[in-house]
Amino acid sequence: MYLNIENIRKDFPILTQEVYGKPLVYLDNAATTQKPLCVIRKIEEVYTTINANIHRGVHYLSQRATESHEEARRTVQDYIHAASPGEIIFTRGATEAINLVAGSFCRSQCKPGDEIILTTMEHHANIVPWQIQRDITGIEIKVVPITETGEIRPEDVEELISSRTRLISVAHVSNVLGTVNPVESIIRLGHSYNIPVLIDAAQSVQHLPIDVQALDCDFLAFSSHKMYGPAGIGVLYGKEAWLDRLPPYQGGGEMIAHVSFEKTAFNELPFKFEAGTPDYAGSTALGEAIRYLGSLGLENIRRYEEQLLHYATDKLLQMDNIQILGASPQKGPVISFLVKNIHPYDMGMLLDRLGIAVRTGHHCAQPLMDAFGIEGTLRASFAFYNTEAEIDALVAGIGKVSGMF
Repeated sequence: MYLNIENIRKDFPILTQEVYGKPLVYLDNAATTQKPLCVIRKIEEVYTTINANIHRGVHYLSQRATESHEEARRTVQDYIHAASPGEIIFTRGATEAINLVAGSFCRSQCKPGDEIILTTMEHHANIVPWQIQRDITGIEIKVVPITETGEIRPEDVEELISSRTRLISVAHVSNVLGTVNPVESIIRLGHSYNIPVLIDAAQSVQHLPIDVQALDCDFLAFSSHKMYGPAGIGVLYGKEAWLDRLPPYQGGGEMIAHVSFEKTAFNELPFKFEAGTPDYAGSTALGEAIRYLGSLGLENIRRYEEQLLHYATDKLLQMDNIQILGASPQKGPVISFLVKNIHPYDMGMLLDRLGIAVRTGHHCAQPLMDAFGIEGTLRASFAFYNTEAEIDALVAGIGKVSGMF
């Protein structure tokens, strides 16, 4: 299938606006993606036609809202090929999903001195929750180094495994380098030592087909707002056997079967981990975003975004003053780079005045920046609604700003 980018861009009205009198060039998709009209309208539809608290009402609106929410759960299940809808936990995003696993897993499965393995390229959301648990439970954190090209080698993971290793948690795709990590090999390695593996899929689930049963990962986390859905909702996938073993992350309504002041019995999956009123409008809109992605085809998206990545990489490397971080042959549509003698913040601010939105800073990956001996980078990240003309505008903008210095 051929992606008609001109027609696709009509689904994203925000892209038609001007910024400081210049056409908007939005290249910050790794932070958040824009939303198609069908997603925006789905949110409006929920609040104008079926808005009611779900799972608890016998009236028509409550039942309709419940059906919409649970249909979205099944849509997510199908999208990542989970074995059952009970393995799909709605959260506020990948960050809360990882915090859920860290809190419930360490509380129930770890003793002081037990070890969690992370990698140097993790987002802060896959570092800080484990540090909090380290302070609470006395676990230890081991960190896998990266190669000069910004890659993770399974043999370096294995070198850190010991009899005290309880879990490995790794990003599928680096939000800074774009590196696609060998998660299949890491999962097989972990399981050969009876160690569960959590995959942070925040930067992969919108770009690559994911089959959690084929991967055999134990947990997988991602956010809606990075895959063309609304902010404030995300997903934790967990194998049913693991979710059954772990205690609830939070307490409140919905996650209970029976409550007395003497004892509480918890609800069945997935509700055991969904305390309180969920964002049923957000879940329904996430389901709509997934259907939109399905209408385009993930393989078509992957091919087009790969084309954009190669085009942008070639254009940037033709410039004398550009240094690109990360040279893995397997990359997502992300480029982090430095413009020599110009601070990333200065370059980003001046590009913004030209209508070009890129990310600047450490990208919530300060340990990775420390490994490269830098404070931060510029980052351009692409989506299927971007064009080669927008990349040309970025390159021209960098040239123009560089001339000012």
